[in-house]
Amino acid sequence: MKTRLLVVSALLAIAVSACGQKEDAVKAEAARIAKESAQKAEDAAKKAGAAVGAAAEATKEAVKDAGAEAREKTKEAVDATREAGREMVVKAADATKEAAERTKQAVSK
Repeated sequence: MKTRLLVVSALLAIAVSACGQKEDAVKAEAARIAKESAQKAEDAAKKAGAAVGAAAEATKEAVKDAGAEAREKTKEAVDATREAGREMVVKAADATKEAAERTKQAVSK
């Protein structure tokens, strides 16, 4: 009877020992997976940061280009306004000359 009890106790000890080893293996696997997940999250954060930096740089370049284009359009508008002003002066001078001629003609009659 003692032999049976000894065998059963030994089997229980082996089973408990195996469960403990299995738990340790599961804990180690969970720790490894958590570490990999943390590494992947860090890599994703770095990539996101790089993408934000690239977007900021692209925006900066776009603003520079837009500023240059705006300056060019402003220059064109100023040039067009000057030309229109010259044309108005010429037309006003012609109208004044014509009015002076008509006034002379009216006075001489």
